[in-house]
Amino acid sequence: MSSRVIVEKFESECLRENPLKDPYQRELPVYLPEGYGASKQRYPVVYLLAGFTGWGARMLNREAFAESMDQRLDRLIASGKLSPAIVVFPDCFTRYGGSQYLNSSATGLYETHLIEEVVPFIDKRYRTKASAKQRAVAGKSSGGYGAVVLGMRHPQVFGVLACHSGDMGFEYCYQPDFPGAMVELDRYGGVAGFLKQFFNKPKRSAQEFAALNVLAMAACYSPDPRVQPHGFDFPFDARSAALKPKVWARWLGWDPVRMVDHHRDALKQLTLYVDCGVYDEYRLYAGARMFSEKLKHLGIAHTYEEFKDDHRSIQYRFDRSLSWMAKVFQSGA
Repeated sequence: MSSRVIVEKFESECLRENPLKDPYQRELPVYLPEGYGASKQRYPVVYLLAGFTGWGARMLNREAFAESMDQRLDRLIASGKLSPAIVVFPDCFTRYGGSQYLNSSATGLYETHLIEEVVPFIDKRYRTKASAKQRAVAGKSSGGYGAVVLGMRHPQVFGVLACHSGDMGFEYCYQPDFPGAMVELDRYGGVAGFLKQFFNKPKRSAQEFAALNVLAMAACYSPDPRVQPHGFDFPFDARSAALKPKVWARWLGWDPVRMVDHHRDALKQLTLYVDCGVYDEYRLYAGARMFSEKLKHLGIAHTYEEFKDDHRSIQYRFDRSLSWMAKVFQSGA
């Protein structure tokens, strides 16, 4: 029996009352390897997290001259580079483009959704090896960020994590976009006006997407119900782009580079893989290097790699992390 993808229709109680009124019913694709239906075998599980403006099912789209993720999994398993595994593709998309896989009063309870709803559902419904050592979380960009943060915060759930070009080193990857975001927000009279034109335009500029990214990150990292009507604060002044130290400090509290010190015990329980391209447009190589150096300083074992590419179209790096995971699963480490 060949591999197949089952698309579960998942109804989330955690997301039912989310402040953006985003759907609480989500598609949850689940990849089952060849032979799953003909055996009673249990399998390790990989949760693949999409990047900003992405969602799980999108990773399965067919594209010209490229593999969809299920095709990639079929090839890796057939070649012996990946042991058969169940792979889950969560949907944590929001109206702003993404949740960073965190709980926020401005977007919804996406961390709780994954940890308390999706993982138990998969373990109950499918023949998983339901232990942290046989459960991985991985992703690229915002998905890589989610993998690192969820692993640090929930080592009892995810024991293996892989991060490709994940958001970290916030002063390098986010702060350079603050002045441009200020200009875009000012141009349209604030958050509401910016979002209205963004959603209504047939085509958006790179600067508008950069501003949306800053807005979305503010909703995740610095939610504040007192700031109405959108419920979050920006880490910079709306007129001068000068940093607001208290709000910026909240952002930095979610930077994986800074989180290492507070989660060192959890990190020592994890098996970690981190990589980044040395030509990354968002300068994420700086954060990746800082993250790796901090882990080394604390004596935390991990695999760190760099590659000669930028941030885009690097799905081929999943070949590396998935093959690495196969060895981790087989060793039981």
